[in-house]
Amino acid sequence: MTELEKMMRGKLYDYSDPEAMELNIRAHERLERLNSTPYRDTPAYRAALRELIPGFPETSYLIAPFFCDFGFRTQVGEGVVINYNCTFLDCGGITIGNHTLIGPNCQLYTPQHPIDYVERRLPVERGLRIEIGDDCWLGGGVIVCPGVRIGNRCIIAAGSVVTRDIPDDSLAAGNPAVVKRKLQ
Repeated sequence: MTELEKMMRGKLYDYSDPEAMELNIRAHERLERLNSTPYRDTPAYRAALRELIPGFPETSYLIAPFFCDFGFRTQVGEGVVINYNCTFLDCGGITIGNHTLIGPNCQLYTPQHPIDYVERRLPVERGLRIEIGDDCWLGGGVIVCPGVRIGNRCIIAAGSVVTRDIPDDSLAAGNPAVVKRKLQ
């Protein structure tokens, strides 16, 4: 199994592997293009966005600047808004459901480094998928940790750090984020 195949399967992989590094470098080149394309030049902006995140829907918006590791590991639903200055470390894959709002400065982190300090010295990590459901709202500055699933119709309060799964129809807040109440 190649290092890239390991990454795609959520297994421990060597991120210094030439194939993984090349994909990361290409993403950085695409990010430079996206982040320097005038937002008003809609066709060029949309083309740069789809080159970075294939299949990015016409009904969804991403406002630069934006940062990610790969781009192709992120899937975005219809009617999504990703606001300024978001960072998606997406080696493990990120799925954002339909009609979800991601506030400015949100950070979605899928990499999980080894717990053992000796192993952590090696260029290895594994990616744990982040899933965000439909009709969610992540306030500004939310951090979502590796492997977290946020259910449908959730609100995550600004500045929260989501370390555990959040069930459907929940308002969560804090560091670490906890469910404060059910919605609906």
